[in-house]
Amino acid sequence: MNLIEPGDEVIIGVNGVFGTRMVDVAERCGAKVTKVEAPWGRIIEPSQIAEALKGRKAKLVAIVHAETSTGALTPVDEISKLAHQAGALFLLDTVTSLGGCPVRIDEWQVDAVYSGTQKCLSCPPGLAPVSLSDRAMEVATKRKTKVQSWYLDVNLLASYWGQERVYHHTAPISMNYAIHEALRLVLNEGLENRWNRHQSNHELLKKSLADLGLSIASQAGHQLWQLNAVTVPEGADETAVRKALLNDYSIEVGAGLGPLKGKIWRVGLMGETSKPDHVQTFLGALRKILKK
Repeated sequence: MNLIEPGDEVIIGVNGVFGTRMVDVAERCGAKVTKVEAPWGRIIEPSQIAEALKGRKAKLVAIVHAETSTGALTPVDEISKLAHQAGALFLLDTVTSLGGCPVRIDEWQVDAVYSGTQKCLSCPPGLAPVSLSDRAMEVATKRKTKVQSWYLDVNLLASYWGQERVYHHTAPISMNYAIHEALRLVLNEGLENRWNRHQSNHELLKKSLADLGLSIASQAGHQLWQLNAVTVPEGADETAVRKALLNDYSIEVGAGLGPLKGKIWRVGLMGETSKPDHVQTFLGALRKILKK
């Protein structure tokens, strides 16, 4: 909303639901969108972005870091360099990655980033942590047209949150207390310890699934720790298994979306739910259901 004006050229990586959603938002802002697509479950390769940048004056390159619909984690440092070399801003969706795996905003020179409170921060949903670089803020403040969303206009928000304290809205104070507490717990654990916990529980799940003859569907070497796309075995009733998990064991897993509908179970191990005993409870229930 803040960085795009009508007619701007934007390049967006699409390898799942949330890349598709990015395209929708950018088009609603009036952007001319070039989609860089990869099969669902695979990453966006830097070479694809490099090719898309050729012959274009892109204002923005946008990528979903952790694609929750497929369980794929796209490395973005090289993509960021390509965007900047072409004179474009780099925007990153870290909704599922923040707090669950490394997110290095300064090191990767990310110009605009947004996340959510309800994933690996284990905070109630309702707030979106956002950060903009100086380059991004300059673009937002020097627009030729007003931001089409009054609610999301960072020029107005900057005055509200800055020294001027110009009234804009009534802040959701209870949510502010909630994220303060959630971040306190993250700091107490230690950010790297938190990343390691997510990784070890992912690896525990993955190894135990292999013992059952099951596998992770997303691209090897780029599999999300916090969202595990488990391949539905041949002959299993995907929907019936999910219903049995929910009704008999009070365990809810996500269904596959788009091209992966009916092909995967999306098993979340995020934030406070990423625990070895949760992994074992899920595996025990799944083992019993598949035997039936």
